[in-house]
Amino acid sequence: MTVLASGSKGNSTVISSGRTRVLVDAGLSCRELLRRMAIAGEDPAQLNAILITHEHHDHIDGLAVLARRLRIPVFFTEPTHRAWVRMLTPKTTMTYAKWLDHLQKEKAARAQATTAAIPVQELDAAATGAAQFEAIASISAEAATLDPLVNHSSADVEVEENEDVCDEEATAALPSSVKADPTYLPAVEYFRAGTPFSIGDIDISPFTTPHDAADPCGFVFESEGIRMAIATDLGYMPPNVKAALKRIDVLLLESNHDLEMLRDGPYPWSVKQRVLSRVGHLSNDATAEFLARDYDGGSAYIILGHISASNNNPALALLAAEQAIGGRMTLLGNRVLTADQAVPMEPISL
Repeated sequence: MTVLASGSKGNSTVISSGRTRVLVDAGLSCRELLRRMAIAGEDPAQLNAILITHEHHDHIDGLAVLARRLRIPVFFTEPTHRAWVRMLTPKTTMTYAKWLDHLQKEKAARAQATTAAIPVQELDAAATGAAQFEAIASISAEAATLDPLVNHSSADVEVEENEDVCDEEATAALPSSVKADPTYLPAVEYFRAGTPFSIGDIDISPFTTPHDAADPCGFVFESEGIRMAIATDLGYMPPNVKAALKRIDVLLLESNHDLEMLRDGPYPWSVKQRVLSRVGHLSNDATAEFLARDYDGGSAYIILGHISASNNNPALALLAAEQAIGGRMTLLGNRVLTADQAVPMEPISL
């Protein structure tokens, strides 16, 4: 397992066996993912597939460009794929000025129609068209304030400009009709949570996680007798997740926030409620409770991931986990590490 990035700004992890390599999530730009793979000693040309846990931006931002560049399949659940396509489909938008201009033209058209005694049915159609444009303008104005793809900062623009170069390389050999489609992927494969499948010599068992996405899931990977798991982005630990995380050798587990730091932190109250909800993220306390009560103690490594930069501190997450594991922690087992947002971890090999 090589954790390239873990946190609210981007998540991506390489799982590899003797013959197969898969990338779980692509939450950074294509360029940044390739850079981090180079730092970690991972060859992107050796990747066999990309797996997606869910469609939130910090898990899919570099997906399309990277998949096109490497020409490898992407594995989703069908609801996650549909949600991702909807996110990237261009929206019909109209500025307020254009909307006013359109209304003026509609008024002029109606005046001319009255003068020319155009039938009432056509006048009604024109009025209906004006009402539709008004609704579209209203919806688009709201979407522009909420959609990060529309309402972004200058820093986002710089990243997108850098990404354009990577995208040009990825789409150089594609037809123009395909280049214009932001949702184009070389191949798409569907899986279902609860139904195991395989990629190469890695057996994969996806499990449902409680998170505010279309169809979020975590994974257990098994090859050559070694089992690794990824369980992040979950509001609590339901029985199915606890059952899935048995006999795991390397576990990437969420420890998102410190409760006091979150309550006193900079997030709006609505966001705090979402993080604390049963479809939000695991706190240090919730992770520690799982490790103390339900964890079987069999892992060589536990990696604490998705640590919030604003509402947590790696030292606090590490302390809570180590206290929960207690005497079970040794040099050969239950070593607790923290994943970083800014730099990739050293690969963990068993």
